[in-house]
Amino acid sequence: MAGEHDLHALRERIAEVDRALLELLRRRMELAAEVGRVKGATGIPVVVRDVEDRVLTRARQHAEECGVSADVMEEIFHAIMRGSVERQHRVGLAARSQRGKRVLILGGAGAMGSWLARFLPLVGHRVDAVDPAWARLEPAEGRFASLAEVADLAGYDYVVVSVPLASTDEALRTLLARRPRGVVVEIASIKAPLAGTLEAARAEGTQVSSLHPMFGPGKSLYEPLTFVLACRDEPEVERRRLDDLLRHPYTNIVAIPAPHHDRLMGWLLGLAHLTGMLFGAALAKSGLAGRELEACASTTFSRQAATALSILGEDPALYLDIQRLNPHREEVYRATRQALDQLIAQVSAGDLEGFRATLGGARGALEPTP
Repeated sequence: MAGEHDLHALRERIAEVDRALLELLRRRMELAAEVGRVKGATGIPVVVRDVEDRVLTRARQHAEECGVSADVMEEIFHAIMRGSVERQHRVGLAARSQRGKRVLILGGAGAMGSWLARFLPLVGHRVDAVDPAWARLEPAEGRFASLAEVADLAGYDYVVVSVPLASTDEALRTLLARRPRGVVVEIASIKAPLAGTLEAARAEGTQVSSLHPMFGPGKSLYEPLTFVLACRDEPEVERRRLDDLLRHPYTNIVAIPAPHHDRLMGWLLGLAHLTGMLFGAALAKSGLAGRELEACASTTFSRQAATALSILGEDPALYLDIQRLNPHREEVYRATRQALDQLIAQVSAGDLEGFRATLGGARGALEPTP
């Protein structure tokens, strides 16, 4: 009983400390809000990497006296800084909206279109959307069931095409026939099927950007957001074209030549999806129960299973199109077969040196070069 009493008393003291921490966090977020107001009024970026690095360095230096690892302390302060960034960004929204643009999203009811409809207002933009899924709904301001209903197309600074991959070319051609004045931004995962339409648009003087969000619609709005920009013009020209659209604290735009995009995606998406699907499909043939696998899982299995499940839970039609429409898929499939055959042969022969060399080469391909 004495032990239980002591434990209860300790928990009460921890609760008191938690309440004090929450009050300190509230005060920190209030200060972050004030910073956000200043930055929003002056146009200063919300995220300043040097400042973040100093905060994290300070946290790591104090980890030992708190009795935890430096990694744990860094995770705690990462979360606090993410909260501060979100607070700053939300508070500065009113000031940014004065410099915001008008944006129309084609496919606004889709998964990625819905994500964009949440993301773009945080940048300060006024967003309208088109989607045939709304045909039976009551009319609402800024919501259209078809592009034909949009009378003021020339009034939009950007038109973002976020429709299923197999429908993107038709949607682009329908849009371009209306000669939009703003920048047209398509976000297809594979660009090859759009090449002819995009070239025709350039020839007619329409500004078209080929963007590719390297994340799914479940992505947090306050985590690093990488967009690949497939450039047909000079990269800096194309970046400037999208500066206003993507002005957000965690946006990272990586510019690559347009002809290189699909080959790169063959490996970044095609291979990653393929290995996840193979992992699950092979397990399905094992006859082992998922409950048993989970109960006995190693750390490696759990990580791979989580990745595979994130892939297997997505839209099969989209993932089939990402495989089917990529003109470089056979290169990926051939390399996958060769790698598997090589590993099987080395394991069967007990070839340690060959096995070591294969794993070394694989590790070298995954480790970023300095």
